[in-house]
Amino acid sequence: MLINHLPKEFTDKCQQFITLDAHTEGEPLRIITSGYPELKGSSILEMRQYVSRHLDRYRKILMHEPRGHADMYGALLTPPITPGADFGVLFLHNEGYSSMCGHGILALVKVACETGAIELGNKAKVIKIDAPAGLITAKAYRDCEGKICTSFQNVDSWAEALDCSVMVEGLGEVSYDIGFGGAYYAYVDADRHGISCTQDNVVQLIDVGRRIKHAVMVAHPLVHPLEKDLSFLYGTIFTSKQVTNPEAHSRHVCIFADGEVDRSPTGTGVAGRVALLHAKGELELNSPLMIESIVGGRMIVSALSRSQFHGKQAVIPEVSGRSFITGRHQFFIDPDDLFQDGFMLR
Repeated sequence: MLINHLPKEFTDKCQQFITLDAHTEGEPLRIITSGYPELKGSSILEMRQYVSRHLDRYRKILMHEPRGHADMYGALLTPPITPGADFGVLFLHNEGYSSMCGHGILALVKVACETGAIELGNKAKVIKIDAPAGLITAKAYRDCEGKICTSFQNVDSWAEALDCSVMVEGLGEVSYDIGFGGAYYAYVDADRHGISCTQDNVVQLIDVGRRIKHAVMVAHPLVHPLEKDLSFLYGTIFTSKQVTNPEAHSRHVCIFADGEVDRSPTGTGVAGRVALLHAKGELELNSPLMIESIVGGRMIVSALSRSQFHGKQAVIPEVSGRSFITGRHQFFIDPDDLFQDGFMLR
């Protein structure tokens, strides 16, 4: 029996959303193409404030169960704000809204090229994207096999704090650095603290990552030099030299938002990492690193140049990774559904 037709009386009573789903190096991205009301605000940060205050139900519908899951990630396109920008984007997750997302930028550009929304010629195409953290310059081109390749130059990224420590319940004293790569992260050497960065240890990684994040938030309040709305610790990134790819410099496992686990090496996270390594004198400019993820994905990152950002000694990172379309979805919100607003179990 084939069930492939929905009667008009059902579709007419339901609120509907259409999405294109993709992943970058294993990390999902749900691109929302219709269903949202018009966004209000004269800047990307104002639009983020508006959706947080007035449209947050929609985030929960599409990110949480039963339509999403605890590790779902989303992108909501906006009109461009900055002169010369092609479009803007807000990023959604299980807890709220992030300031920047590298895997999301890579997937958005790849999907836009695959669907023809962005036309690729013989030369590399430059795409300007407004994100809450700032203007992102992405690039897309076809390689010698005709495959679409994507990368982006991130916002100014810097070492916020080096060689810090904090007492964490159940762990004792934990050493960490703080880096900014579009979002702030606490970077912890997992090998030093005896924490395995493998898939079979994900429960401990979530638990420990949350506890470290909350301890650092109390011990080390953050103030972004330009935007108050960016002044928060997004997550904990565990780094490890225990890699499966012999070409990889290290492995990243990022625990962000409300215990969400990044399947990719984390685009903003690798950007912050090269800023930290450069500040420590361990990485020269234009020296690409491969960083792998908990599931074996990988990103290539380098620090292209030094910069100054409102008193911060920063670098401009470039990040690349592989993205793929995974599906197209039409979601129906039945007004009789007792779980129409979603829920989340961990």
